[in-house]
Amino acid sequence: MKRRSFITAGGIGLAATTIAAPAIAESAPELKWRMACSWPKSLDTIFGAAQHFADRVAEATDNKFQIRVFAGGEIVPALQVLDAVQNNTVEMGHTASYYYVGKDPTFSFDCTVPFGMNKRIQDAWMLHGGGMQLMRDFFKDYNVHNIPAANTGAQMGGWYRKEIKTVKDLEGLKFRIAGLAGAVLTKLGVVPQQIAGGDIYPALEKGTIDAAEWVGPYDDEKLGFYKVAKYYYYPGWWEGNAQLSLYINLEQWNKLPKSYQAIVTAAAYESNLWCIAKYDTDNVAALRRLVANGAELRPFSREILDACYKAAQQLYTEIAEKNPKFKKVYEPWKKFLEDEHQWFRVEEQQFDNYMLSTKRT
Repeated sequence: MKRRSFITAGGIGLAATTIAAPAIAESAPELKWRMACSWPKSLDTIFGAAQHFADRVAEATDNKFQIRVFAGGEIVPALQVLDAVQNNTVEMGHTASYYYVGKDPTFSFDCTVPFGMNKRIQDAWMLHGGGMQLMRDFFKDYNVHNIPAANTGAQMGGWYRKEIKTVKDLEGLKFRIAGLAGAVLTKLGVVPQQIAGGDIYPALEKGTIDAAEWVGPYDDEKLGFYKVAKYYYYPGWWEGNAQLSLYINLEQWNKLPKSYQAIVTAAAYESNLWCIAKYDTDNVAALRRLVANGAELRPFSREILDACYKAAQQLYTEIAEKNPKFKKVYEPWKKFLEDEHQWFRVEEQQFDNYMLSTKRT
């Protein structure tokens, strides 16, 4: 009797296993996707964050979901990643949304806005302040599902062939700069140029541009800017943070199993943390090396900062009056930023100011 029960139970178990196997296989399909990036491979920070993301997805799916990462220009031009994802030329991309403000200035909020949020506030706005939903609603029009997947933190103010002491010194300056910052600086006489990272050095070397900004010491050293421009300014008021995003073709996203969607989201968030931690670690020694190699650190004057801030606020008002999509995001974004500043002024700023005041050198 017991033997018969065992055989029956075993038979049922075997049958159940046989039936379940296809369902399990179907829920974890083998996929091979391509990711186009806006970065050169030499940058093991932001390109590294994209590769880190792909590696984590592969590990979490036992290599069933493989994503091949391409540097800027390898599969599509560095500044056309959005178009490639939108058109399903590639399934996903890793890029900075402010490269596409020519299509709509609202893109800037998914990356950075001049005199806007720092990294902490950007994360808070996106994850708990309503920013993610606002941007998801916006990106649907471009057939894209967006997920934050890296951040540089606050950036430096760039490399200049000559000293920039007054607002007048900005007039006629041919400056490589991306996003809404170019429109802000245009009000002060700057001639902005949007150039992909891998193309900046030759443009600066040949004198096609007079100045260039990228990220900060670690990346800037790798790209060699100190060899062709010695004045290194701070702060990069146009990028208190720079959130880089994973763009996924919306139709491809919707076809992914829920488990894969969860893995992609988790891997993107991990890459976001991985990237800023790497920058905060590596920028320290890189800045020391740059100064040792002749870079001359210069702060922007208060005159320049105030003029740029005023121009930025004027620009946002002008855009909001004409662009309802921009206004829909800008108004809650601005309110959230103002509220966060009240909190940071009470606690974070006081702690940082005191700790930094104890280190005079």
